[in-house]
Amino acid sequence: MATRSRCPRPLSLPCCCLLLLALGSPGFFQSHAVEVDVKDLSNNTCIYAKWMMSFLIKYETNSSEYKNATLKPSTNVTHDGSICGNNTHAPLLAIQFGAGHSWSINFTKTNETYQGNIISFTYNTNDAAFKDAKTKGPITIVVNDTMHPVQLNTVYKCHHLDSIEVANVSLFFWNVILQAFVQNGTVSKHDSTCEADKSTVAPTTIANLTTTVANLTTAPITTASSPLPTTTSKPVEKPLIGNYSLKDGDKTCLLATMGLQLNVSQEPVLININPKTTNVTGSCGNTSAILRLSDSNRTFIDFTFAVKNTSANTQRFYLKEVNITVIRSINGSEPFNAGNNNLSIWDTFLGSSYMCQKEQTVLVTEDLQIHTFDLRIQPFKVQDNKYAKAEECFADSDLNFLIPIAVGVALGFLIILVFISYVIGRRKSRTGYQSV
Repeated sequence: MATRSRCPRPLSLPCCCLLLLALGSPGFFQSHAVEVDVKDLSNNTCIYAKWMMSFLIKYETNSSEYKNATLKPSTNVTHDGSICGNNTHAPLLAIQFGAGHSWSINFTKTNETYQGNIISFTYNTNDAAFKDAKTKGPITIVVNDTMHPVQLNTVYKCHHLDSIEVANVSLFFWNVILQAFVQNGTVSKHDSTCEADKSTVAPTTIANLTTTVANLTTAPITTASSPLPTTTSKPVEKPLIGNYSLKDGDKTCLLATMGLQLNVSQEPVLININPKTTNVTGSCGNTSAILRLSDSNRTFIDFTFAVKNTSANTQRFYLKEVNITVIRSINGSEPFNAGNNNLSIWDTFLGSSYMCQKEQTVLVTEDLQIHTFDLRIQPFKVQDNKYAKAEECFADSDLNFLIPIAVGVALGFLIILVFISYVIGRRKSRTGYQSV
């Protein structure tokens, strides 16, 4: 699970559950802190929790396109179904929010420790957030994601941001305060801090990305007599080239080869995606395909491809949309998310592959760009697990050398035109001074 924040315990009221909501920090994944105090029939606390959470869901539309929806608990959160547990039922922490969405986690224990066990999440695509969703109604995912055992009679605290990815759903957790199996109805004063929070990380650096991070340097500590250190930018290495593929059954339906580098100008920071630690998921279709790359569950990149008709008998594919989520471990900060659904690049004939060995830049937002290296992509009509004939980008083509020649010729013609105009002008001036 994830993340930690030190907040005061809410006032106890004589009810089964006390739920308080506090507004969280702003951002794309802006969320409300959910606070739940589960009590038994004697009005004694048995589970106490306060945490932040957000959900990123990829769904298919009626036009066979794929879009992202973001869900986060808001002020209409309820807590029906939360129980302290008994001999036949495990303790359960459950919340409901929005238009039919719900989330829950149950707990188990040994003689010395307790831990969260099974997480269940239900989202309802009848919600307005899922505009034009092809499948309507509630969809449930269940994941057996056992958290690290926590000592009984201690409060688990984790400020660090973490995520769980299941199928097309990414769950984000941070600022977690939790105690299950509360003894004598009193939340413990003893903390059990997660391992991620125990690591010492400078507040201006990004940690645990498992990607190559450049352009960030830390000045060494100096004494008064020492000369001031000179900080220089770390040279940016070219990212490793990765080979990615998707299968539909036993047949390859998408092929991609590229080196990827993210340029987050907000930090600023450059992040090289490491293909050795990158997981590949996605989906194939006749007119739409998605390639999702997840680098160590810290960086998520979704490429959405589409098919268009350029004439009666001609179809082309192109990159239509890119969505990126970067989990930044800076004092438990929220995920950085950016997207662009109005792209029209990497355009080539359907049944061919697109190739560009030169570096290209994909503008996602003003604060985030993707640099690609040695790119080759074919999201449709892959045959025999091999790329089809490639259509090269203009930067790679043999015609690229004509640009400076054309510019030089144009400048030459311009100079000649100016010279001719000058000569004609001088002749007219001399004619004007002749005697009549």
